[in-house]
Amino acid sequence: QCAALTHKNSLILIHIFLHLKIHFIYFPSLIGCKNIYLQSEINDFMLEVKKIAKFVGHQGSIFALAQGQSPQHFLSAAGDGWVVEWDMQNPELGRVIAKVDTQLFSMATIGDSFRAVVGDMNGGVHWLDFSDVNATRDIAHHSKGTFSVLEIGNVIFTAGGDGILSSWDAVTMRSVASFQLSNFSLRTLAHAHQRQEIAVGTSDRNIYIIDSQSLEIKTRIESAHNNSVFSLAYSPCGRYLMSGGRDAQLKVWDIANGYECISAQSAHWYTINDISFHPSRKIFATASRDKTIRIWHSETFELLKSLDTIHNGGHINSVNRLLWLPDGKHLLSCSDDRSVMAWEVGL
Repeated sequence: QCAALTHKNSLILIHIFLHLKIHFIYFPSLIGCKNIYLQSEINDFMLEVKKIAKFVGHQGSIFALAQGQSPQHFLSAAGDGWVVEWDMQNPELGRVIAKVDTQLFSMATIGDSFRAVVGDMNGGVHWLDFSDVNATRDIAHHSKGTFSVLEIGNVIFTAGGDGILSSWDAVTMRSVASFQLSNFSLRTLAHAHQRQEIAVGTSDRNIYIIDSQSLEIKTRIESAHNNSVFSLAYSPCGRYLMSGGRDAQLKVWDIANGYECISAQSAHWYTINDISFHPSRKIFATASRDKTIRIWHSETFELLKSLDTIHNGGHINSVNRLLWLPDGKHLLSCSDDRSVMAWEVGL
């Protein structure tokens, strides 16, 4: 018989039972996502994960990752102001391809071109052309940090610490529209292509669902978390929106049923910084300030694997961002420990 547990006790028991293959799953009850239940014998032997490479060279915390020009290349942006290109085949040979004089926090590449938009801690938006340094533009835009950058075709969206959501023309590199969505920081953006929606997570604890064409607010999920909403991701099937908060909660919202919360669990000890879905398989990963990466089943929301410092040689500080490479075999993670790690995931 399932027994309800307190939040504090659930965190302690999660830590203990991870090593006993006994995990916690939250399921909705008649009063919403508030009950915690115990489920045993979740088999994680089907998912093999091992660290295969470590990329070092940045002189500050690494906050952003993006796909590079080829499937084996990727980019990192960090607090040292550098954007570095890495090759999976040669982890020791990182190449600094851009540098600005402030801390970089967010990044998105533009289509198939070798260009990127990078946001900094002071609200700047940097348009980088890695093939032509003279085409680079640095724009002071948000009055506080540019915490998220989202690319949708030829349109770029930036989320600011000033509560402003802005859209940009990727060709002209000019702001097209801006509006005050909240009086608090906008922390994260996610896109649902099928629905032409953008989800915005904010420090006012709400999630806003925006029409990506008109920028009108379609839905607001009020008090989605007990603290700032730091991470969002739509499932590839388009059925769910996942959210992670500063409250360490991982929540699942059923889109078809008006964004009803159907699952909530204390997925980490501290802030969930990122959520990233596998490109083709039914799993997703979460990254946290608690220094761990966790991999989950995307339909049952069961915890499949936890990667930490002691058992897996993982990061020694906050894990800030994740990136699945196109081959689906490799997951990248970056951290406050100034490193990027590559994980080989066998399914």
